[in-house]
Amino acid sequence: MDDFRIDEIIKRALEEDIGYRDLTTENLIPEDHRSRGMILAKQDGVIAGLEVARRTFTLLDAGVSFTQLVNDGDRVKSGDRLVELVGNTRALLMGERVALNFLQRMSGIATRTYRLKELIRGEKAEIVDTRKTTPGLRILEKYAVRAGGARNHRFGLFDGVMIKDNHIRAAGGISQAVKAVRQRIPHTIKIEVEVEDLDMLREALEAGADIILLDNMDVTTMKRAVEMTAGRALLEASGGINEHNLVEVARTGVDYISIGALTHSSPALDLSLELVTDAGCRA
Repeated sequence: MDDFRIDEIIKRALEEDIGYRDLTTENLIPEDHRSRGMILAKQDGVIAGLEVARRTFTLLDAGVSFTQLVNDGDRVKSGDRLVELVGNTRALLMGERVALNFLQRMSGIATRTYRLKELIRGEKAEIVDTRKTTPGLRILEKYAVRAGGARNHRFGLFDGVMIKDNHIRAAGGISQAVKAVRQRIPHTIKIEVEVEDLDMLREALEAGADIILLDNMDVTTMKRAVEMTAGRALLEASGGINEHNLVEVARTGVDYISIGALTHSSPALDLSLELVTDAGCRA
């Protein structure tokens, strides 16, 4: 992850939460008070975002000691200790909610990703994410997908070509769209085309698409699409895929399965920060 971009995200979150002061902490805790604390798992899951949590606290107090007891991508059980913290009590309290928000959100994504990936262990298909991310948090959420063991699709509009239904309508057809794009992009970039039926698949294959996204196709049609393609392009299944139909989709023979729910609706993993105050301890 890009440290500069991450720090900008964290600073915005801290500014949103703290504003110009923490009324509770500043009126209760002396400036030089120090505490020990720990971050605990309150659910089983997969951890992601420890570096983001660390940077949240160190932006408030560069002297905070942040000792990881687990690593991103590790599976944890409810009750496990994840991090030991020592530092200025005000900094720990002011950073608590923001650090946990990031860590819980990212760990929730990693946990769901891991569980889905485990369902199709041994199958050829790989799970990938989408651009259905929280605005401003894409770099973190896509990192969490990787921590969960899946792969990233394109990061944005700038690093991959995907010709979707509205592009096709605007361009006048799949063949016209692929030809126009192929003439303008570097030869090193692949072209992906979204199709909704087998006629569109046939046109995309004839146009020379490198990757073809099978949008909301039923399993029977997907199997036929795999047979028709016969390895001439990579196939990606997408649309309405979840825990209940994932295995069936993977067994059609597609290469990738993209799941927007990884980032747009994974529940946060329940974590907590508990302070153990060193009474009388001063900086």
